[in-house]
Amino acid sequence: MSPLPRAFHQIRLELAREPGHPQGDAKVGYLITAPLDHDKRLDAALCEKYRDNCRIVRFRENDREVGHLVRSADDVWYFQYDISGDGSEESGINLSKEKFSLGEYISVREGERIHAYRVTSVEHV
Repeated sequence: MSPLPRAFHQIRLELAREPGHPQGDAKVGYLITAPLDHDKRLDAALCEKYRDNCRIVRFRENDREVGHLVRSADDVWYFQYDISGDGSEESGINLSKEKFSLGEYISVREGERIHAYRVTSVEHV
Protein backbone atom coordinates (compact mmCIF):
# COMPACT_ATOMS: atom_id res chain seq x y z
CA MET A 1 0.00 0.00 0.00
CA SER A 2 1.45 3.35 -1.01
CA PRO A 3 1.55 6.23 1.45
CA LEU A 4 -1.16 8.87 1.34
CA PRO A 5 -0.39 12.32 -0.07
CA ARG A 6 0.71 14.94 2.46
CA ALA A 7 -2.62 16.70 1.91
CA PHE A 8 -4.33 14.06 4.09
CA HIS A 9 -5.25 15.24 7.57
CA GLN A 10 -7.09 13.94 10.59
CA ILE A 11 -9.60 16.53 11.71
CA ARG A 12 -11.32 16.41 15.08
CA LEU A 13 -14.73 18.04 15.46
CA GLU A 14 -16.30 18.42 18.91
CA LEU A 15 -19.86 19.43 19.69
CA ALA A 16 -20.05 23.22 20.14
CA ARG A 17 -22.24 24.81 22.77
CA GLU A 18 -25.97 24.41 22.22
CA PRO A 19 -29.08 23.96 24.36
CA GLY A 20 -28.39 21.06 26.70
CA HIS A 21 -24.62 21.49 26.26
CA PRO A 22 -23.79 25.07 27.35
CA GLN A 23 -20.05 24.29 27.32
CA GLY A 24 -20.18 22.02 24.28
CA ASP A 25 -19.10 18.40 24.69
CA ALA A 26 -15.66 16.97 23.88
CA LYS A 27 -17.11 13.43 24.10
CA VAL A 28 -19.44 14.04 21.14
CA GLY A 29 -17.99 14.56 17.70
CA TYR A 30 -16.27 13.26 14.61
CA LEU A 31 -12.81 12.33 13.44
CA ILE A 32 -12.44 12.93 9.72
CA THR A 33 -9.55 11.61 7.66
CA ALA A 34 -9.48 13.49 4.35
CA PRO A 35 -7.25 15.60 2.11
CA LEU A 36 -7.33 19.37 2.45
CA ASP A 37 -6.23 21.89 -0.16
CA HIS A 38 -4.00 24.91 0.53
CA ASP A 39 -7.05 26.87 1.79
CA LYS A 40 -7.87 24.10 4.34
CA ARG A 41 -10.98 23.03 2.39
CA LEU A 42 -11.80 19.47 1.37
CA ASP A 43 -9.91 18.52 -1.78
CA ALA A 44 -12.63 16.87 -3.88
CA ALA A 45 -10.24 15.56 -6.56
CA LEU A 46 -8.00 13.81 -4.02
CA CYS A 47 -11.06 12.52 -2.15
CA GLU A 48 -12.26 10.92 -5.36
CA LYS A 49 -8.85 9.42 -6.12
CA TYR A 50 -8.41 8.06 -2.57
CA ARG A 51 -12.08 7.50 -1.74
CA ASP A 52 -11.46 4.39 0.40
CA ASN A 53 -9.09 6.41 2.61
CA CYS A 54 -11.56 9.22 3.29
CA ARG A 55 -12.99 8.07 6.59
CA ILE A 56 -15.29 9.33 9.28
CA VAL A 57 -15.55 8.17 12.88
CA ARG A 58 -18.60 9.35 14.78
CA PHE A 59 -17.92 9.23 18.50
CA ARG A 60 -20.23 9.60 21.44
CA GLU A 61 -19.41 9.05 25.11
CA ASN A 62 -19.60 5.23 24.95
CA ASP A 63 -19.98 4.59 21.22
CA ARG A 64 -17.98 4.82 17.99
CA GLU A 65 -19.11 4.19 14.44
CA VAL A 66 -16.79 4.12 11.41
CA GLY A 67 -17.83 5.10 7.90
CA HIS A 68 -16.76 6.94 4.77
CA LEU A 69 -16.80 10.56 3.72
CA VAL A 70 -18.74 10.56 0.44
CA ARG A 71 -19.45 13.36 -2.03
CA SER A 72 -22.59 13.31 -4.17
CA ALA A 73 -22.83 14.50 -7.77
CA ASP A 74 -24.47 17.74 -6.57
CA ASP A 75 -21.48 18.51 -4.26
CA VAL A 76 -23.09 17.49 -0.97
CA TRP A 77 -20.80 15.64 1.45
CA TYR A 78 -22.23 12.76 3.48
CA PHE A 79 -21.03 10.66 6.37
CA GLN A 80 -22.02 7.18 5.24
CA TYR A 81 -21.87 4.37 7.79
CA ASP A 82 -23.78 1.65 5.92
CA ILE A 83 -21.48 1.32 2.91
CA SER A 84 -23.65 -1.34 1.26
CA GLY A 85 -26.86 0.66 1.65
CA ASP A 86 -28.25 3.69 -0.12
CA GLY A 87 -29.00 5.80 2.94
CA SER A 88 -26.64 8.40 4.31
CA GLU A 89 -27.19 9.18 7.94
CA GLU A 90 -25.59 12.61 8.20
CA SER A 91 -24.54 15.36 5.88
CA GLY A 92 -22.38 18.41 6.13
CA ILE A 93 -23.94 21.80 5.55
CA ASN A 94 -21.95 23.55 2.79
CA LEU A 95 -19.03 21.27 3.67
CA SER A 96 -17.32 21.93 0.33
CA LYS A 97 -17.00 25.62 1.30
CA GLU A 98 -15.99 25.14 4.93
CA LYS A 99 -12.45 25.75 6.17
CA PHE A 100 -11.09 23.05 8.42
CA SER A 101 -8.92 25.35 10.52
CA LEU A 102 -8.54 25.26 14.27
CA GLY A 103 -11.48 26.98 15.97
CA GLU A 104 -13.77 27.06 12.90
CA TYR A 105 -17.35 25.83 13.20
CA ILE A 106 -18.83 23.13 10.96
CA SER A 107 -22.56 22.34 10.74
CA VAL A 108 -23.75 18.76 10.45
CA ARG A 109 -27.31 17.58 9.77
CA GLU A 110 -28.11 14.60 11.98
CA GLY A 111 -31.60 13.39 11.14
CA GLU A 112 -33.90 16.39 11.40
CA ARG A 113 -31.51 18.48 13.52
CA ILE A 114 -28.49 20.57 12.66
CA HIS A 115 -25.65 20.70 15.17
CA ALA A 116 -22.58 22.92 15.23
CA TYR A 117 -19.18 21.34 15.79
CA ARG A 118 -15.90 23.12 16.43
CA VAL A 119 -12.63 22.08 14.79
CA THR A 120 -10.36 21.25 17.73
CA SER A 121 -7.41 19.71 15.88
CA VAL A 122 -6.05 19.36 12.34
CA GLU A 123 -2.99 17.15 11.91
CA HIS A 124 -1.22 15.53 8.99
CA VAL A 125 -1.81 11.79 8.72
